[in-house]
Amino acid sequence: MAVTTFTEENTSPVSPKRIFKASIVDSHNLIPKLMPQAIKSIEVQGDGGAGSIKTINFPDGGNFKSIKYRVDELNEETYTYKYTLIEGAALVDNLEKITYDVKFEQSADGGSISKVTSTYYTVGDFKLKEDEITAGKEKVMGMFKAVEAYLLQNPEAYA
Repeated sequence: MAVTTFTEENTSPVSPKRIFKASIVDSHNLIPKLMPQAIKSIEVQGDGGAGSIKTINFPDGGNFKSIKYRVDELNEETYTYKYTLIEGAALVDNLEKITYDVKFEQSADGGSISKVTSTYYTVGDFKLKEDEITAGKEKVMGMFKAVEAYLLQNPEAYA
């Protein structure tokens, strides 16, 4: 098994508390409303915290029908979120699992800095393709930007 880790950092003018609540805690309600062309629905088994299973269902005709991930940690005080992709077409034959570690921190200007560490666990000598990883990152960034735009247009939301 090989392990490949990527860390990405992004800034936002939105406070950590608001962006965490909207993009993580209430993502199952908000993101399908903001991006119905990309996400049909998000089902939650459990209370949304550690141990919960979330199933993201994609619109018909796309590359994937759904993916499932397990929430490993959700801390609303430290704005940290850890989860593991456990099922779905995104886990190709040579990919055992993908873990994500997300943290939002306060920036000096009152906004936030998000740090996302993705760890890919491959089977055997399998090598990840850079374009596949980039495509996944771009989809996540698109969701993040959609939530950010919504929060900037709705300053009272998730206050």
